[in-house]
Amino acid sequence: MQSLEADLAAARDLDTADLADAIETIGFECTRCGACCKAETCGDGAEAEGDGDGEAAAGDGEPEPHTATVFPDEVRDLQAATAASDEFDREYDWRDAARPMPYGLHEGPEGEEGETFEWALRTDSCGDCTFYREAADGTGACSVHGSRPLICRTYPFSVVLDGAVEGDDSAGPSEAGTELAQPMGAAVDREGAVRAHECEGLGLDISRADAEDLAAALKERAVRELEEAIAVRDRYEPVGTGEGEVVVHDSEGAKRPDGAPLGGRDEPGSE
Repeated sequence: MQSLEADLAAARDLDTADLADAIETIGFECTRCGACCKAETCGDGAEAEGDGDGEAAAGDGEPEPHTATVFPDEVRDLQAATAASDEFDREYDWRDAARPMPYGLHEGPEGEEGETFEWALRTDSCGDCTFYREAADGTGACSVHGSRPLICRTYPFSVVLDGAVEGDDSAGPSEAGTELAQPMGAAVDREGAVRAHECEGLGLDISRADAEDLAAALKERAVRELEEAIAVRDRYEPVGTGEGEVVVHDSEGAKRPDGAPLGGRDEPGSE
């Protein structure tokens, strides 16, 4: 396995023209179905009971909420977008836009607790992205489209960096290389360094200009993910968490769920 620094160098060397060629070959057009922004439906059009904090209710048979990685400056961009748009009646707080990534957290006596890495877009009581809007005819839209995070701008694609050892044919074309963060949906196709994930818009015609724009965003995302991962690794220090306490480690350090730095906090259990 390559180091993160080697992967970052490989990401910076990605040829956007090659990525655009791959995207054109696979084909894609957004049909505005909203599947990439939603969990499964709540059922019969009724909303599931939430926990008061925007999460889908836990329970047998409940769908997993939509989970999309968002980086700290992207959260701030989303906050700024809500302040500038008539779609919103106020500027969103950090908690309105993002939630701690659920992986690594567990349910304790006082609620969710533990340490996790990075942030996910906030979800509503159905588990859908909080910024998703749907018309009566089922057509989906993003209420912060111009400020949406890279993971959203590049859906349904991801990048596989070339990590195969020269002369080693033991790994097939779908296995060789380092896989970066995967969007929702299983991988269903691959062309060169570009992997495509489940989406009803795959296989549709895409213009060269749109393919180039998507390729540029895909490279930007690959570089950004690795820069973030290196910063998280370099800044990470284990933190003891108390009952009902959640700590999020991102590229800017350890934070509380409201995005505030953890520095100066009392130790768990201290007076």
